[in-house]
Amino acid sequence: MSRTEPPEPWRSFLAGVDSGLGEEVRLHCCGGFVATQLYGIVRSTIDVDFLGLVPYDASRRLIELGGKGSALYRKHKVCLDAVTIATPPEDYEERLTPMFPGAWTHLRLFALEAHDIALSKLVRNQPRDRDDVQALARAGYLNPDVLTARYYKELRPNLPAHEDRHDLTLKLWLEAYWPK
Repeated sequence: MSRTEPPEPWRSFLAGVDSGLGEEVRLHCCGGFVATQLYGIVRSTIDVDFLGLVPYDASRRLIELGGKGSALYRKHKVCLDAVTIATPPEDYEERLTPMFPGAWTHLRLFALEAHDIALSKLVRNQPRDRDDVQALARAGYLNPDVLTARYYKELRPNLPAHEDRHDLTLKLWLEAYWPK
């Protein structure tokens, strides 16, 4: 699902964010915005979740421009949200995909690859996270072997604790989303 710019209200909202920036800012996007806009998953979302950005010191300005409570949020009812709970796989940056290239002067959006989105949701594992992973799996964007290999190589070694719990989460996802 490739487009040159997102639909409303995202188009006007992100144009407003872009107009408030004085330098190039690259957002590493994840979550529902990417699932809906890049992968075509049908679900609602009111925010552009992002894991990282370049330059890092632009974070405060971005949240002032487009965070919850900002003028752009009040006008468009959508916002930017710096994600602090998600733990992405180690090499996710190598697999980022540009979203809406050339749509804005300063703002550059990059999406996590589908397996990286799924793995970034594994630690939190809330119902919405499971729904997103299931939708990506059903739509054919996830391969259980790739998911498993990337988990053990790039995510599990970087988890601070509870590896057994996260191993079990992955096992349950594999059984639920790819039954044998």
